[in-house]
Amino acid sequence: MANERYNPRDAEPRWQAKWTENKVFETDNNDPREKYYVLEMFPYPSGRIHMGHVRNYAMGDVVARYKRARGYNVLHPMGWDAFGMPAENAAMKNKVHPKAWTYENIATMRGQLKSMGLSLDWSREFATCDVDYYHRQQHLFLDFLEKGLVYRKNSKVNWDPEDMTVLANEQVIDGRGWRSGALVEQRELTQWFFKITDFSQDLLDSLETLDQWPEKVRLMQRNWIGRSEGMTIRWDVVADAAASGHDEVTVYTTRPDTLFGASFLAIAADHPLAKAVSEKNEAVRQFCEECRRAGTSLAALETAEKKGIDTGVKVRHPLDPAWELPVYVANFVLMDYGTGAIFGCPSGDQRDLDFARKYDLPVVPVVMPRDGDAASFAVGDVAYDGDGVMINSRYLDGLSTEEAFEEVARRISAQTLRGAPQGERKVNFRLRDWGISRQRYWGCPIPVIHCEVCGVVPVPKKDLPVKLPDDIDFDKPGNPLDRHPTWRHVSCPCCGKDARRETDTMDTFVDSSWYFARFTAPWEKNPTDPSAANSWLPVDQYIGGIEHAILHLLYSRFFTRAMQATGHLDLKEPFKGLFTQGMVVHETYSRGEGLSREWIAPADLRIEETDGQRRAFLLESGEEVKIGSIEKMSKSKKNVVDPDDIIGSYGADTARFFVLSDSPPDRDVIWSEAGVEGAHRFVQRVWRLISEAAPQLSGVAAKPALDGEAMAISQAAHKTLKAVQNDYDKLAFNKAVARIYELVNSLAAPLTAAAAGKADEATRAALREAANILVQLVAPMTPHLAEECWSILGNEGLVATTGWPAYLEALVSENEITLPVQINGKKRAELTIARDADQNAVTSAVLALAPVQQALEGKAPKKVIVVPQRIVNIVV
Repeated sequence: MANERYNPRDAEPRWQAKWTENKVFETDNNDPREKYYVLEMFPYPSGRIHMGHVRNYAMGDVVARYKRARGYNVLHPMGWDAFGMPAENAAMKNKVHPKAWTYENIATMRGQLKSMGLSLDWSREFATCDVDYYHRQQHLFLDFLEKGLVYRKNSKVNWDPEDMTVLANEQVIDGRGWRSGALVEQRELTQWFFKITDFSQDLLDSLETLDQWPEKVRLMQRNWIGRSEGMTIRWDVVADAAASGHDEVTVYTTRPDTLFGASFLAIAADHPLAKAVSEKNEAVRQFCEECRRAGTSLAALETAEKKGIDTGVKVRHPLDPAWELPVYVANFVLMDYGTGAIFGCPSGDQRDLDFARKYDLPVVPVVMPRDGDAASFAVGDVAYDGDGVMINSRYLDGLSTEEAFEEVARRISAQTLRGAPQGERKVNFRLRDWGISRQRYWGCPIPVIHCEVCGVVPVPKKDLPVKLPDDIDFDKPGNPLDRHPTWRHVSCPCCGKDARRETDTMDTFVDSSWYFARFTAPWEKNPTDPSAANSWLPVDQYIGGIEHAILHLLYSRFFTRAMQATGHLDLKEPFKGLFTQGMVVHETYSRGEGLSREWIAPADLRIEETDGQRRAFLLESGEEVKIGSIEKMSKSKKNVVDPDDIIGSYGADTARFFVLSDSPPDRDVIWSEAGVEGAHRFVQRVWRLISEAAPQLSGVAAKPALDGEAMAISQAAHKTLKAVQNDYDKLAFNKAVARIYELVNSLAAPLTAAAAGKADEATRAALREAANILVQLVAPMTPHLAEECWSILGNEGLVATTGWPAYLEALVSENEITLPVQINGKKRAELTIARDADQNAVTSAVLALAPVQQALEGKAPKKVIVVPQRIVNIVV
């Protein structure tokens, strides 16, 4: 007799052991079947997985299991993005080595992921901090260097004087380091760069080929690459002692048509002219220092108050030398973008308008909408940045913005300033080369040596890997490699003299920019086996968070191009299909207000619901706490649910089923105890129905019913099979879940009857096949439950190795259709009729409908128009 309840604590480890024993998910590169590569963005080993991981990897696992069943040779690997600052911070805080901290976390998280029953090829597992992995990354670096894709230059960086490391722009918040809170300094450091800009146009153009990527991600990439067509224009500096040595300022603009609306020039705090003025003007110097301390991310620039200071320098307008404009240093202009200088046209740019209003600068409208009135058109608090017709622009008046662009470009290109053209057309990109130098220990060492005689010398490949030393200390801030007593000292490979190693390590984005290629042959001595990489790549389905939509994807796209240029693979695009899943969110709970607010964890509460009103109370004291907004799960707000608790209480299948069923996969899923319990009830219901009927079905040959009463059972199963197959193909997991619920509902009564011995042979045969189909449909989502049901039904082998069932067209095709019936163009009725009914039969049936007879009032219609299988129109 079957157990009354499904016991995941018993079933899940048992089936996981069976899969491992049979090496079900280990992939053979030589398998002749068509390949399919599914990959979820690999995790950082922070210590424990969270519900976002559960959702991400459950989605990928459904795809992997489904594609295996469809006959593909599936690659579904797992690894760890393991270098980075958190490990160093933990080392300093807890007096542990970053390696020990990292590998301990990996062990914990590996166990958690395995408890989810993921169909991963663990034989290919690696961590980016494995010497074996970063050895090959150093190999790639040297190949890129030889190919001219790596270079070294002085670069301005955000320097945290407390942590003694470079910070990305996004890590500077209100002028302070995101972690230390120290005032950030601007420093010139010699940094290593990858020449991603060599591929700017190709990276942009190839986005058009990525038709299996979300359009929002492609748009984000386009904007980041930022191609623009415009002009560089040289503005003549009016002779001034403050600007000694600087006789012109070059501006890049995409809107030369608006030049007659210019009211100022703005330059970056690091512009050479700003530096020259700062030497003689203390107020300008202090303002420039303030700009350097502020965050320089796009987000920071967009939200920061627009500030500037008049340098006292003036420039001549390129279209009217008698017209002089002031030059400001402005906090929204960066030296790294364009030329580090802009001209401000307040009427056509909101940022320029805000700046002009703040400093009482002229605002002259120069473009109006095509249907505007030049006499009355004005700009108030909102700039007009669209196309239209030129006004207040002298000889450009009345031209379209496109015509004005061409006219200004022609004139300025023909003018000369100090013997050279004053302007020229130019295509510009916002994308900048990728600075990879990081002043920290826990990263991949950059394999170069600095020799006073020979200069910068690559480490010979035979001497790779350059290993990180284990004997380090974090007693002082900064990079321990800089103060290691022996590691940095080495002989020059060229001349043999004393030299020193590069102590910077690589940006961790480098580690994650090629791991997908390494997975194709992680045992290779070279970075890749090109034949394996070319046969598996691009990744057919890549799954991960939208937060990685720009840098990670862009850097990975650069890496495949660089690896193609250096012979490690032969393709440009790494990811064929991309899916960005939503987050897992949860209610927040707190007591107190403002600075005294205390966040409460869900595990410490009981929730009561009365008449639709939900209230939360502390378990310990019974005190009522406030139920707040639904937000992303975060440790800071304690609205985190531990996957181990859910798996321990309900089983992995319940957790998987819930995160897949609650909402469309690209949207956030709201975690709720009621939702989890609902998923658990479904798991138990499927088990109960199958296990109770199994004694009556296990000895029966599965056979669909093509006629009789049992046909309804087979039709339900086959129609659901076709629909769910389509849903899985589209990653519409929540739709698949809804259809499976419907199938279970339709099979419940006949399965219960069969369990009671009240089913004839044809019905039992149809039910056996329908039960098999049901089990195979849920197998990608609830694999342990599926194996348990598959076994109890008497099927041989594992569901995990069983092919996908095929639906019968005769059971899924609809024999009847419903046609809308219009009378004089308005819908008045519907006609349900056989799909293959001829025109005469349709006409006769329509004229017999009561609404039609009522409209005809006993008269014959003027015309009956039948559009086969679409619509019927009656003209009265």
